[in-house]
Amino acid sequence: MEENRGMPWVSLTLFDGSPNTNVTTAGDLSAEMKTYYSDYLIDLVEPEMVHDQFGQRHPIPQGGGKTIEFRQFDPLPEMTTALTEGVTPDGQSLSVRGLTATVKQYGGFITLSDLLMLTAVDNNLLETTKLIASQAGRTMDTITKEVLNAGTVVQYAGGQVSSRSALAGGSATASENHYLTVDAVKRAVRYLESQDAPRINGSYVGIIHPYCKYDLMKDPDWKSPHQYVDTSHIYANEIGELYGVRFVQSSRAKKWHGENLASNSRNLAVNHTDGYTGATTVAFDGGTVAEHALKGRPLLIGTTLVLCSDNTANSITIDTTAAGYAHSVTCGDDTVIYPGEGGAAGADVFSTLILGDHAYGVTEISGGGLEHIVKQLGSGGSTDPLNQRASVGWKATRAAEILVPQYIVRIESTATP
Repeated sequence: MEENRGMPWVSLTLFDGSPNTNVTTAGDLSAEMKTYYSDYLIDLVEPEMVHDQFGQRHPIPQGGGKTIEFRQFDPLPEMTTALTEGVTPDGQSLSVRGLTATVKQYGGFITLSDLLMLTAVDNNLLETTKLIASQAGRTMDTITKEVLNAGTVVQYAGGQVSSRSALAGGSATASENHYLTVDAVKRAVRYLESQDAPRINGSYVGIIHPYCKYDLMKDPDWKSPHQYVDTSHIYANEIGELYGVRFVQSSRAKKWHGENLASNSRNLAVNHTDGYTGATTVAFDGGTVAEHALKGRPLLIGTTLVLCSDNTANSITIDTTAAGYAHSVTCGDDTVIYPGEGGAAGADVFSTLILGDHAYGVTEISGGGLEHIVKQLGSGGSTDPLNQRASVGWKATRAAEILVPQYIVRIESTATP
């Protein structure tokens, strides 16, 4: 795990409440065992949190509160006017902008029966802690991932198309596919450099899905970690470097995938002999669809992206007010209707995040906010009169926030099937 990098122009303030510090809570565990399990939980959680590695991490002080205010100081202007001898120039004022985020709690637990604890060979507390640690790490990583992927700077593959729904994949003609390429990485780096985005230990960092990694590693300029000049600071899950970007792999990198439209078919088809012109209601066939099952889902009718406001078993109604979607459709009979969450023809779309330093902030689990909770048999009082249940759980206080949007580029692409 990369060391915490201080950031002189961002401060952290907390108000109104008392988040948990990372402790193990259990009445009949010794102090040594509480410390052991707390540290064990943190050690298992941190490798799951790939998206957290490169943010500004701030501990949650106990009694600090529920609202985080990140303060961003704007850079000072250049001073190109020469000084006048003996005359003190006017000073400048700091320009400060506040970014706030609300700290929220998340958690889960596993119940263990008395019979399991009596008959099981394994150390139940240890094994259960492994499971909840994975759950906690994946949960907090997803929270950060969703925040980062809501950034405003997006690049569709290498710039061949201008929307997610136009990204294509799976064609036998290579030029028709929009896979992650070296050129796309170069374009993202060019943008970050044009914004003077600072590097993280000398490089930008990319978070990449294994499917996209496959496409990118085919480039002969790909450099594996063992080829680095300095191999003493390798990030968790780091896989290699290309044109100044060090890539970290995560199977939980953002993916836009549309579920099947019907219970027995992925796609549907327009059912109208004469087709439609400017239609807001479209009949379909080709699968069994429950009433209201498509409500609220984006759909691709051919290449037209619409939002379904509702559906019957054989027709859909198009939302005529939704921003970012077409409000009617012109199509022929048997035009294919695809899931619209991803790319063209319902293809999965993957996010590759290219990050500069100081781009975002997260709360730090090792400095407070993660709690390991153990309830032993007999701790339930009258709610468990026969001492049949014990439990092991976790609770975390969490927030993530983008600090400088122009320091994050999101490359969206399809991937080789």
